[in-house]
Amino acid sequence: MKVSPSVTVETINQSSTKEPPKRLTSLDVFRGVTMIFMASEIMRIPEVARSFPGSAFARFVADMLDHKEWVGCAPWDLIQPSFMFMVGVSLPYSLASRQAKGQSFATMFGHSLYRSLMLIFLGIFLRSQSAPQTYFTFEDVLTQIGLGYMFLFLLGLTKPRVQWLAAAIILVGYWAAFALYPLPAPGFDTATVGVAREWPHHLTGFAAHWDKNTNLAHVADQWFLNLFPRQTPFVYNGGGYLTLNFIPSLATMIFGLLAGGLLRSDRTGMEKFRTLIVYGVAGLIIGTALHVLGICPLVKRIWTPTWAIYSTGWVLLLLAGFYYVIDLKGYRRWAFPFLVVGMNSIAMYVIVHVATEYIINSLKIHFGQGVFELFGEPFAPIIVGAVALLIMWLVLYWMYRRKIFLRI
Repeated sequence: MKVSPSVTVETINQSSTKEPPKRLTSLDVFRGVTMIFMASEIMRIPEVARSFPGSAFARFVADMLDHKEWVGCAPWDLIQPSFMFMVGVSLPYSLASRQAKGQSFATMFGHSLYRSLMLIFLGIFLRSQSAPQTYFTFEDVLTQIGLGYMFLFLLGLTKPRVQWLAAAIILVGYWAAFALYPLPAPGFDTATVGVAREWPHHLTGFAAHWDKNTNLAHVADQWFLNLFPRQTPFVYNGGGYLTLNFIPSLATMIFGLLAGGLLRSDRTGMEKFRTLIVYGVAGLIIGTALHVLGICPLVKRIWTPTWAIYSTGWVLLLLAGFYYVIDLKGYRRWAFPFLVVGMNSIAMYVIVHVATEYIINSLKIHFGQGVFELFGEPFAPIIVGAVALLIMWLVLYWMYRRKIFLRI
Protein backbone atom coordinates (compact mmCIF):
# COMPACT_ATOMS: atom_id res chain seq x y z
CA MET A 1 0.00 0.00 0.00
CA LYS A 2 1.36 3.39 -0.95
CA VAL A 3 0.99 5.77 1.95
CA SER A 4 0.83 9.56 1.70
CA PRO A 5 3.74 11.38 3.33
CA SER A 6 1.15 13.07 5.52
CA VAL A 7 0.63 9.92 7.57
CA THR A 8 2.72 7.39 9.41
CA VAL A 9 2.08 3.66 9.24
CA GLU A 10 2.57 2.50 12.81
CA THR A 11 3.03 -1.21 13.44
CA ILE A 12 2.81 -2.19 17.09
CA ASN A 13 5.08 -5.08 18.00
CA GLN A 14 3.26 -7.31 20.45
CA SER A 15 6.54 -8.77 21.68
CA SER A 16 7.83 -5.39 22.82
CA THR A 17 8.85 -5.32 26.48
CA LYS A 18 7.52 -1.78 26.83
CA GLU A 19 3.95 -1.50 28.06
CA PRO A 20 1.92 0.45 25.50
CA PRO A 21 0.31 3.68 26.67
CA LYS A 22 -3.10 3.13 28.23
CA ARG A 23 -5.99 4.10 25.98
CA LEU A 24 -9.47 5.16 26.93
CA THR A 25 -11.45 2.38 25.28
CA SER A 26 -14.72 4.30 25.43
CA LEU A 27 -13.13 7.14 23.48
CA ASP A 28 -11.97 4.78 20.73
CA VAL A 29 -15.45 3.26 20.53
CA PHE A 30 -17.10 6.70 20.49
CA ARG A 31 -14.77 7.71 17.67
CA GLY A 32 -15.59 4.53 15.78
CA VAL A 33 -19.34 4.99 16.16
CA THR A 34 -19.03 8.59 14.94
CA MET A 35 -16.87 7.57 11.98
CA ILE A 36 -19.27 4.83 10.89
CA PHE A 37 -22.18 7.24 11.31
CA MET A 38 -20.35 9.71 9.05
CA ALA A 39 -19.44 7.00 6.53
CA SER A 40 -23.08 5.88 6.36
CA GLU A 41 -23.58 8.90 4.11
CA ILE A 42 -22.62 6.62 1.21
CA MET A 43 -25.89 4.72 1.82
CA ARG A 44 -27.80 7.88 0.81
CA ILE A 45 -30.51 7.21 3.40
CA PRO A 46 -31.99 10.76 3.37
CA GLU A 47 -32.27 10.62 -0.43
CA VAL A 48 -34.01 7.25 -0.25
CA ALA A 49 -36.31 8.44 2.54
CA ARG A 50 -37.37 11.50 0.53
CA SER A 51 -38.54 9.20 -2.25
CA PHE A 52 -41.46 8.37 0.08
CA PRO A 53 -42.98 11.84 0.60
CA GLY A 54 -46.20 10.40 1.98
CA SER A 55 -44.47 8.73 4.92
CA ALA A 56 -44.07 10.77 8.12
CA PHE A 57 -41.47 8.28 9.35
CA ALA A 58 -39.44 8.65 6.14
CA ARG A 59 -39.51 12.43 6.49
CA PHE A 60 -38.34 12.11 10.10
CA VAL A 61 -35.44 9.85 9.07
CA ALA A 62 -34.44 12.24 6.28
CA ASP A 63 -34.43 15.19 8.69
CA MET A 64 -32.38 13.34 11.31
CA LEU A 65 -29.72 12.19 8.85
CA ASP A 66 -29.06 15.51 7.15
CA HIS A 67 -27.74 18.90 8.20
CA LYS A 68 -30.15 21.59 9.27
CA GLU A 69 -30.51 24.26 6.61
CA TRP A 70 -29.46 26.92 9.12
CA VAL A 71 -30.86 27.17 12.66
CA GLY A 72 -31.25 24.08 14.83
CA CYS A 73 -29.61 20.73 15.46
CA ALA A 74 -30.04 17.24 14.01
CA PRO A 75 -28.03 14.14 14.97
CA TRP A 76 -26.10 14.49 11.70
CA ASP A 77 -24.93 17.94 12.80
CA LEU A 78 -23.19 16.41 15.83
CA ILE A 79 -20.63 14.48 13.77
CA GLN A 80 -18.10 17.30 13.38
CA PRO A 81 -18.30 18.60 16.97
CA SER A 82 -17.86 15.01 18.18
CA PHE A 83 -14.64 14.63 16.19
CA MET A 84 -13.31 18.01 17.29
CA PHE A 85 -14.21 17.39 20.93
CA MET A 86 -12.48 13.99 20.85
CA VAL A 87 -9.28 15.61 19.58
CA GLY A 88 -9.30 17.64 22.78
CA VAL A 89 -10.04 14.60 24.97
CA SER A 90 -7.12 12.70 23.43
CA LEU A 91 -4.55 15.45 23.92
CA PRO A 92 -3.91 15.01 27.69
CA TYR A 93 -3.24 11.30 27.08
CA SER A 94 -0.89 12.10 24.20
CA LEU A 95 0.98 14.74 26.19
CA ALA A 96 1.34 12.42 29.19
CA SER A 97 2.71 9.67 26.95
CA ARG A 98 5.24 11.97 25.29
CA GLN A 99 6.33 13.50 28.58
CA ALA A 100 6.78 10.00 30.04
CA LYS A 101 9.16 9.28 27.15
CA GLY A 102 11.18 12.35 28.11
CA GLN A 103 10.33 14.41 25.03
CA SER A 104 11.27 18.07 25.24
CA PHE A 105 8.89 20.96 24.64
CA ALA A 106 10.64 21.64 21.32
CA THR A 107 10.07 18.05 20.16
CA MET A 108 6.41 18.09 21.15
CA PHE A 109 5.91 21.52 19.62
CA GLY A 110 7.49 20.35 16.37
CA HIS A 111 5.19 17.32 16.25
CA SER A 112 2.11 19.44 16.90
CA LEU A 113 3.13 21.84 14.13
CA TYR A 114 3.69 18.91 11.77
CA ARG A 115 0.31 17.46 12.70
CA SER A 116 -1.45 20.77 12.13
CA LEU A 117 0.05 21.20 8.67
CA MET A 118 -0.58 17.58 7.65
CA LEU A 119 -4.23 17.74 8.72
CA ILE A 120 -4.70 20.87 6.63
CA PHE A 121 -2.86 19.29 3.69
CA LEU A 122 -4.83 16.04 3.89
CA GLY A 123 -8.15 17.87 4.11
CA ILE A 124 -7.38 19.95 1.02
CA PHE A 125 -5.97 16.93 -0.84
CA LEU A 126 -9.07 14.80 -0.26
CA ARG A 127 -11.42 17.64 -1.16
CA SER A 128 -9.59 18.33 -4.42
CA GLN A 129 -9.99 14.87 -5.98
CA SER A 130 -12.73 15.80 -8.44
CA ALA A 131 -11.66 19.42 -8.88
CA PRO A 132 -9.71 20.68 -11.92
CA GLN A 133 -7.08 22.15 -9.59
CA THR A 134 -6.24 22.26 -5.90
CA TYR A 135 -9.43 23.26 -4.11
CA PHE A 136 -8.35 25.71 -1.44
CA THR A 137 -11.08 25.90 1.17
CA PHE A 138 -10.73 25.25 4.88
CA GLU A 139 -14.16 24.41 6.27
CA ASP A 140 -14.03 20.60 6.52
CA VAL A 141 -13.30 18.78 9.77
CA LEU A 142 -9.63 17.94 9.04
CA THR A 143 -8.59 21.46 8.07
CA GLN A 144 -10.61 22.97 10.91
CA ILE A 145 -8.81 20.73 13.40
CA GLY A 146 -5.48 21.54 11.76
CA LEU A 147 -6.04 25.29 11.97
CA GLY A 148 -6.74 25.11 15.69
CA TYR A 149 -4.48 22.27 16.81
CA MET A 150 -1.36 24.33 17.55
CA PHE A 151 -3.33 26.57 19.90
CA LEU A 152 -4.89 23.52 21.53
CA PHE A 153 -1.46 21.97 22.08
CA LEU A 154 -0.19 25.10 23.83
CA LEU A 155 -3.30 25.25 26.00
CA GLY A 156 -2.82 21.58 26.84
CA LEU A 157 0.30 22.57 28.77
CA THR A 158 -1.61 25.03 30.97
CA LYS A 159 -3.86 24.66 34.00
CA PRO A 160 -7.61 24.07 33.64
CA ARG A 161 -8.50 27.60 34.76
CA VAL A 162 -6.43 28.99 31.87
CA GLN A 163 -8.23 26.64 29.49
CA TRP A 164 -11.64 27.76 30.79
CA LEU A 165 -10.60 31.40 30.42
CA ALA A 166 -9.36 30.81 26.86
CA ALA A 167 -12.64 29.16 25.86
CA ALA A 168 -14.64 32.02 27.38
CA ILE A 169 -12.54 34.70 25.65
CA ILE A 170 -12.86 32.91 22.30
CA LEU A 171 -16.63 32.54 22.49
CA VAL A 172 -17.41 35.99 23.89
CA GLY A 173 -14.93 37.68 21.56
CA TYR A 174 -16.24 35.85 18.49
CA TRP A 175 -19.83 36.68 19.45
CA ALA A 176 -18.92 40.36 19.89
CA ALA A 177 -17.12 40.50 16.53
CA PHE A 178 -20.22 39.23 14.71
CA ALA A 179 -22.60 41.37 16.75
CA LEU A 180 -20.65 44.56 16.04
CA TYR A 181 -20.21 43.92 12.32
CA PRO A 182 -22.66 46.08 10.31
CA LEU A 183 -25.69 44.46 8.72
CA PRO A 184 -26.11 44.70 4.92
CA ALA A 185 -27.71 47.87 3.63
CA PRO A 186 -31.51 47.80 3.29
CA GLY A 187 -32.50 46.24 -0.02
CA PHE A 188 -29.27 44.23 -0.34
CA ASP A 189 -29.82 41.45 -2.88
CA THR A 190 -28.85 38.28 -1.03
CA ALA A 191 -29.04 36.35 -4.31
CA THR A 192 -25.61 37.82 -5.13
CA VAL A 193 -24.20 35.69 -2.31
CA GLY A 194 -26.17 32.58 -3.18
CA VAL A 195 -29.16 33.08 -0.88
CA ALA A 196 -32.60 33.57 -2.44
CA ARG A 197 -34.76 36.37 -1.07
CA GLU A 198 -37.54 33.86 -0.39
CA TRP A 199 -35.22 31.46 1.48
CA PRO A 200 -37.31 30.53 4.55
CA HIS A 201 -34.40 30.47 6.98
CA HIS A 202 -33.36 34.14 6.85
CA LEU A 203 -32.64 35.60 10.28
CA THR A 204 -34.05 38.98 11.24
CA GLY A 205 -33.46 41.59 13.91
CA PHE A 206 -30.34 41.18 16.04
CA ALA A 207 -29.98 37.56 14.89
CA ALA A 208 -29.39 38.82 11.33
CA HIS A 209 -25.75 39.36 12.30
CA TRP A 210 -25.46 35.57 11.92
CA ASP A 211 -27.40 35.28 8.65
CA LYS A 212 -26.10 33.20 5.76
CA ASN A 213 -23.31 34.74 3.66
CA THR A 214 -23.79 38.29 4.95
CA ASN A 215 -21.78 37.97 8.16
CA LEU A 216 -18.29 38.99 9.21
CA ALA A 217 -16.59 35.65 8.52
CA HIS A 218 -18.13 35.43 5.04
CA VAL A 219 -16.54 38.78 4.15
CA ALA A 220 -13.23 37.49 5.55
CA ASP A 221 -13.46 34.46 3.25
CA GLN A 222 -14.11 36.65 0.21
CA TRP A 223 -10.71 38.19 0.89
CA PHE A 224 -8.76 35.21 2.25
CA LEU A 225 -9.82 32.47 -0.18
CA ASN A 226 -9.08 34.67 -3.18
CA LEU A 227 -5.43 34.80 -2.11
CA PHE A 228 -5.14 31.23 -3.46
CA PRO A 229 -5.13 30.22 -7.14
CA ARG A 230 -8.68 29.56 -8.38
CA GLN A 231 -10.38 29.13 -11.74
CA THR A 232 -12.92 31.77 -10.78
CA PRO A 233 -12.94 34.20 -7.85
CA PHE A 234 -14.52 32.95 -4.64
CA VAL A 235 -17.85 34.70 -4.02
CA TYR A 236 -19.64 32.53 -1.48
CA ASN A 237 -19.87 29.05 -0.02
CA GLY A 238 -23.11 27.38 -1.04
CA GLY A 239 -23.61 25.87 2.39
CA GLY A 240 -22.61 29.00 4.26
CA TYR A 241 -19.55 27.33 5.83
CA LEU A 242 -16.65 29.57 6.87
CA THR A 243 -12.90 29.33 7.35
CA LEU A 244 -13.11 31.29 10.61
CA ASN A 245 -15.30 28.55 12.06
CA PHE A 246 -12.02 27.18 13.41
CA ILE A 247 -11.99 29.92 16.06
CA PRO A 248 -15.17 28.95 17.93
CA SER A 249 -14.57 25.28 17.13
CA LEU A 250 -11.27 25.66 19.00
CA ALA A 251 -13.47 26.27 22.05
CA THR A 252 -15.13 22.91 21.31
CA MET A 253 -11.69 21.27 21.33
CA ILE A 254 -10.82 23.09 24.57
CA PHE A 255 -13.94 21.69 26.21
CA GLY A 256 -12.72 18.27 25.07
CA LEU A 257 -9.30 19.05 26.54
CA LEU A 258 -10.95 19.79 29.90
CA ALA A 259 -12.93 16.55 29.68
CA GLY A 260 -9.73 14.63 28.92
CA GLY A 261 -8.07 16.18 31.95
CA LEU A 262 -11.02 15.09 34.07
CA LEU A 263 -10.87 11.52 32.76
CA ARG A 264 -7.13 11.33 33.50
CA SER A 265 -7.59 12.69 37.02
CA ASP A 266 -7.55 10.69 40.27
CA ARG A 267 -11.30 11.03 40.79
CA THR A 268 -13.35 7.86 40.98
CA GLY A 269 -15.03 6.59 37.85
CA MET A 270 -18.50 7.49 39.10
CA GLU A 271 -17.36 11.02 39.99
CA LYS A 272 -16.05 11.44 36.46
CA PHE A 273 -19.28 10.08 35.02
CA ARG A 274 -21.46 12.40 37.11
CA THR A 275 -19.30 15.40 36.23
CA LEU A 276 -19.61 14.67 32.51
CA ILE A 277 -23.40 14.42 32.91
CA VAL A 278 -23.65 17.68 34.88
CA TYR A 279 -21.58 19.65 32.39
CA GLY A 280 -23.41 18.04 29.47
CA VAL A 281 -26.81 19.08 30.80
CA ALA A 282 -25.43 22.54 31.61
CA GLY A 283 -24.21 22.91 28.03
CA LEU A 284 -27.66 22.06 26.66
CA ILE A 285 -29.39 24.48 29.04
CA ILE A 286 -26.98 27.37 28.42
CA GLY A 287 -26.98 26.84 24.66
CA THR A 288 -30.77 26.67 24.50
CA ALA A 289 -31.09 29.79 26.67
CA LEU A 290 -28.70 31.81 24.50
CA HIS A 291 -30.74 30.88 21.43
CA VAL A 292 -34.22 31.36 22.93
CA LEU A 293 -33.32 34.68 24.56
CA GLY A 294 -32.10 36.02 21.21
CA ILE A 295 -28.52 36.53 22.38
CA CYS A 296 -27.01 34.30 19.69
CA PRO A 297 -28.72 31.84 17.31
CA LEU A 298 -27.95 28.13 17.21
CA VAL A 299 -26.26 27.66 13.82
CA LYS A 300 -23.88 24.79 13.16
CA ARG A 301 -22.79 25.88 9.68
CA ILE A 302 -21.08 29.01 11.04
CA TRP A 303 -20.30 27.47 14.45
CA THR A 304 -21.91 30.21 16.52
CA PRO A 305 -20.81 30.37 20.17
CA THR A 306 -24.25 29.05 21.07
CA TRP A 307 -23.63 26.05 18.82
CA ALA A 308 -20.21 25.43 20.40
CA ILE A 309 -21.79 25.26 23.87
CA TYR A 310 -24.96 23.40 22.92
CA SER A 311 -23.26 20.74 20.78
CA THR A 312 -20.64 20.21 23.50
CA GLY A 313 -23.50 19.41 25.85
CA TRP A 314 -24.69 16.58 23.60
CA VAL A 315 -21.17 15.28 23.01
CA LEU A 316 -20.45 15.24 26.76
CA LEU A 317 -23.59 13.18 27.37
CA LEU A 318 -22.62 10.76 24.61
CA LEU A 319 -19.10 10.41 26.00
CA ALA A 320 -20.54 9.87 29.48
CA GLY A 321 -22.74 7.08 28.15
CA PHE A 322 -19.88 5.29 26.41
CA TYR A 323 -17.60 5.79 29.45
CA TYR A 324 -20.19 4.34 31.83
CA VAL A 325 -21.05 1.29 29.72
CA ILE A 326 -17.53 0.43 28.51
CA ASP A 327 -14.99 1.67 31.07
CA LEU A 328 -17.06 1.53 34.25
CA LYS A 329 -19.32 -1.48 33.64
CA GLY A 330 -16.96 -3.33 31.33
CA TYR A 331 -19.48 -4.18 28.60
CA ARG A 332 -17.04 -4.19 25.69
CA ARG A 333 -17.74 -7.17 23.47
CA TRP A 334 -20.57 -5.46 21.55
CA ALA A 335 -18.28 -2.50 20.81
CA PHE A 336 -15.53 -4.41 18.98
CA PRO A 337 -16.65 -3.46 15.43
CA PHE A 338 -16.56 0.20 16.43
CA LEU A 339 -13.23 -0.18 18.23
CA VAL A 340 -11.64 -1.47 15.01
CA VAL A 341 -12.69 1.73 13.24
CA GLY A 342 -12.02 4.08 16.15
CA MET A 343 -8.41 2.96 16.49
CA ASN A 344 -7.80 3.60 12.78
CA SER A 345 -10.05 6.58 12.14
CA ILE A 346 -7.66 8.36 9.76
CA ALA A 347 -7.49 5.23 7.59
CA MET A 348 -11.29 5.00 7.53
CA TYR A 349 -11.64 8.68 6.69
CA VAL A 350 -9.23 8.37 3.76
CA ILE A 351 -10.81 5.15 2.46
CA VAL A 352 -14.30 6.66 2.51
CA HIS A 353 -13.16 9.72 0.56
CA VAL A 354 -10.88 7.93 -1.90
CA ALA A 355 -12.38 4.49 -2.49
CA THR A 356 -16.16 4.79 -2.13
CA GLU A 357 -16.94 5.37 -5.80
CA TYR A 358 -14.53 2.64 -6.91
CA ILE A 359 -15.97 0.06 -4.49
CA ILE A 360 -19.60 0.79 -5.35
CA ASN A 361 -18.95 0.77 -9.10
CA SER A 362 -17.02 -2.49 -8.80
CA LEU A 363 -19.86 -4.11 -6.85
CA LYS A 364 -22.35 -3.11 -9.55
CA ILE A 365 -20.08 -4.34 -12.35
CA HIS A 366 -19.39 -7.76 -10.82
CA PHE A 367 -22.74 -8.50 -9.16
CA GLY A 368 -25.08 -6.46 -11.32
CA GLN A 369 -27.52 -3.77 -10.27
CA GLY A 370 -30.35 -6.26 -9.82
CA VAL A 371 -28.91 -7.98 -6.77
CA PHE A 372 -29.00 -4.70 -4.87
CA GLU A 373 -32.66 -4.15 -5.78
CA LEU A 374 -33.79 -7.18 -3.82
CA PHE A 375 -35.99 -4.98 -1.61
CA GLY A 376 -37.02 -2.68 -4.44
CA GLU A 377 -35.19 -0.20 -6.64
CA PRO A 378 -35.51 2.76 -4.21
CA PHE A 379 -33.56 0.83 -1.55
CA ALA A 380 -30.64 -0.12 -3.81
CA PRO A 381 -28.38 2.76 -2.62
CA ILE A 382 -28.79 1.59 0.98
CA ILE A 383 -27.92 -2.02 0.16
CA VAL A 384 -24.90 -1.32 -2.04
CA GLY A 385 -23.70 1.35 0.40
CA ALA A 386 -23.97 -1.08 3.32
CA VAL A 387 -21.94 -3.69 1.42
CA ALA A 388 -19.31 -1.05 0.61
CA LEU A 389 -19.12 -0.12 4.30
CA LEU A 390 -18.64 -3.78 5.20
CA ILE A 391 -15.76 -4.04 2.73
CA MET A 392 -14.14 -0.95 4.24
CA TRP A 393 -14.55 -2.41 7.73
CA LEU A 394 -12.91 -5.67 6.62
CA VAL A 395 -9.91 -3.70 5.37
CA LEU A 396 -9.62 -2.01 8.76
CA TYR A 397 -10.07 -5.35 10.52
CA TRP A 398 -7.18 -6.76 8.47
CA MET A 399 -5.07 -3.79 9.57
CA TYR A 400 -6.21 -4.19 13.18
CA ARG A 401 -5.23 -7.88 13.26
CA ARG A 402 -1.77 -6.93 12.04
CA LYS A 403 -1.54 -3.97 14.44
CA ILE A 404 -1.19 -1.50 11.57
CA PHE A 405 -2.50 1.97 12.34
CA LEU A 406 -2.28 5.21 10.37
CA ARG A 407 -1.26 8.18 12.49
CA ILE A 408 -0.73 11.84 11.77
